[in-house]
Amino acid sequence: MTTFETVVDREVTEALESMLSIRAFEEKSAELQATGRAGTMCTSVGQEASAVGVIRALGKDDLILTNHRSAGHLLARGADPGRVFAEIMGKATGYCKGKSGSLHISVKELGVVLTSTIVGGELSLATGVGLSLSMSGSDAIAVVFFGDGAATEGIFHEAMNLAAVWDLPVLFVCENNQWQAYVHRKETMLADHVSDFAKAYRVAARTVDGNDVEEVHDAAKFAVEYVRKHRKPYLLETYTYRLRGHMEPDDQSYVDKDELAAWKKKDPIVTLEQRLLDNGSIEPAELAELKASVALRIEAAAQFALESPYPGFDELTTDVYA
Repeated sequence: MTTFETVVDREVTEALESMLSIRAFEEKSAELQATGRAGTMCTSVGQEASAVGVIRALGKDDLILTNHRSAGHLLARGADPGRVFAEIMGKATGYCKGKSGSLHISVKELGVVLTSTIVGGELSLATGVGLSLSMSGSDAIAVVFFGDGAATEGIFHEAMNLAAVWDLPVLFVCENNQWQAYVHRKETMLADHVSDFAKAYRVAARTVDGNDVEEVHDAAKFAVEYVRKHRKPYLLETYTYRLRGHMEPDDQSYVDKDELAAWKKKDPIVTLEQRLLDNGSIEPAELAELKASVALRIEAAAQFALESPYPGFDELTTDVYA
């Protein structure tokens, strides 16, 4: 007999598997980059709960705009890790035939409109996507992921103001990971929470523990339902931490070691694993089997990409707007 508790346990276990997959993918990507087999990589290690918690709350027709730390969002949405690996290696089997690298991926069939390496670039387009959804009468929403660095730029305030004035169905998700490239958040903004900025635009907002996937998911479900029902913007801030450097390779010499150690103790994956073990939702042997299965799947995906061909010269001018 299936109980509510069984369903909840299964959903949380699935969330853990997704988070483990993202972590394994990003660590493998960093390894490939270090050996010269992959291009530029900006990982989101430590932010997996944010990506999984929000993405799992979305509907199949909802549209996503993301930033340079996009792998977590793509994989949580159901992207094939082999094709994402292929893309960052510039291979023909990648989602964009190797033309986007890790910083500009789009996946139409998954509703991923774009990835922007320009900080805040996705914000400048999110309102346009929201306006398109509004004008078409769709009940889908646009979800835009950005960091605290983008929140200190003018485009964030312009986008939020426009979304508020025009009643656009846009869910703004700020993954506040405390770092803006090589500069700490505290050096560029006085407020601790980006959600505070929403008040000036009369936009509903909330800050949650970005390292707790269940808390993120519950908040995201509310936010998604709010935007879908009221056709108004909402700002969700997931308060988290970037455990690796700005981009690979990066020795994080600029990071306070005590701060980094404190946040590592809040690792979202380790925390969730322990919670599931403690409440009996998963047995140690099951967890070990799950992690081994994820590792094998990611290794196979990387091998697929490594063995894939590079695009030919005939691809140079295809899929180009003008």
